[in-house]
Amino acid sequence: MSLQTLVDQATIPPDSGSVASSPFDTDSFNEAVMSTYGRFPLALERGAGCRVWDTQGQEYLDFVAGIATCTLGHAHPVMVEAVTRQIQKLHHVSNLYYIPEQGELAKWLVDHSCADRVFFCNSGAEANEAAIKLARKYAHTVLEIEKPIILTANASFHGRTLATITATAQPKYQKYFDPLVPGFHYVNYNDINAVEVAISELDEGDYRVAAILIEPLQGEGGVRPGDVAYFQKLRQICDETGILLIFDEVQVGMGRSGKLWAYEHLGVEPDIFTSAKGLGGGIPIGAMMSKKFCDVFQPGEHASTFGGNPFVCGVALSVCQTLERENILQNVQDRGEQLRSGLQAIAAKYPQHIGEVRGWGLINGLDLRANIELTAADVVNAAIKEGVLLVPAGPKVVRFVPPLIVPEAEVNTALEAVDRAIATLTA
Repeated sequence: MSLQTLVDQATIPPDSGSVASSPFDTDSFNEAVMSTYGRFPLALERGAGCRVWDTQGQEYLDFVAGIATCTLGHAHPVMVEAVTRQIQKLHHVSNLYYIPEQGELAKWLVDHSCADRVFFCNSGAEANEAAIKLARKYAHTVLEIEKPIILTANASFHGRTLATITATAQPKYQKYFDPLVPGFHYVNYNDINAVEVAISELDEGDYRVAAILIEPLQGEGGVRPGDVAYFQKLRQICDETGILLIFDEVQVGMGRSGKLWAYEHLGVEPDIFTSAKGLGGGIPIGAMMSKKFCDVFQPGEHASTFGGNPFVCGVALSVCQTLERENILQNVQDRGEQLRSGLQAIAAKYPQHIGEVRGWGLINGLDLRANIELTAADVVNAAIKEGVLLVPAGPKVVRFVPPLIVPEAEVNTALEAVDRAIATLTA
């Protein structure tokens, strides 16, 4: 089955011709649901391929994909079949027993990465929590560090749990949640001198740098790719000192960057790395993967009730196998080049409003100039009116993260809509 056949089969949802339902009751929703999100005024109820429909029957081209999560788009026939098969067979049992689907997924991940072992959980934040715990145990038991420090980068994002917002070096995510978890120190991204200075200054007394947790490309921090020389120097420093190098690939992994893992862009391998989002194609799953030498967990030291259950692993394996079988990485590379070229053409039309275009594969950012009032949210709202869903990556960067199966024609449609949206905003 070709990629185009898969896209075509997931084009029209079963009830797309039905009469639009009554207006969605946002007041009732807001009465029952906590206000932890600033939501755009849309209520989405179905999807197929790279398109979604709201409760009024309005169609949108989805270049958010659940924020880089719906790897194969919506209602993909492979996922529909996998979900149906697994839910009818066995959906959940405890990790007190061997789970064949978990073992199969772990083997696929190990065979297709630099990792030797895998721990499964439910989200990116949980995967990063697992990586932090593993690094701390390794620091205590192998490196004999009494008070380990983990370096993370300014403008990073690693999750919403207490430890991962501490690792996330952005004050806006930490406000009102202090006291934060000790044991983290922040350095500037792509600045190797800052790392060297931090290690020199922190390695005193009982404190010592035990790990560096970093994104190969900063997603929430503005779609900022890592510098190859910087990451290769990080690897050298870690090799020389015994510091663990941990990559957060929650957003950029699983083909999003045009390679299966983003570390492949940088010419280095991490000791530990994390995945979630695209791993399950929209089914909640997270994974923390490591080299054998730093896999120091013992039974009872870390766990997850739902992590690695038969349902999520069966579906995630179908996503992984489809990426490989249909050569979807080639589509990511081709459509990524097409998208960046089109965005650069748009930027050239509005030089007073748009700075650079940056990204890898199908995670790309349109950077608005800092000296103007126009914000990423303004562009996103204008694009909605043109029938395309986009997502901010900070106040000044518009992020484009469509499903990895997006065809050429839909990239062109999105570019035309964004051009119209920006024309309206700058008129």
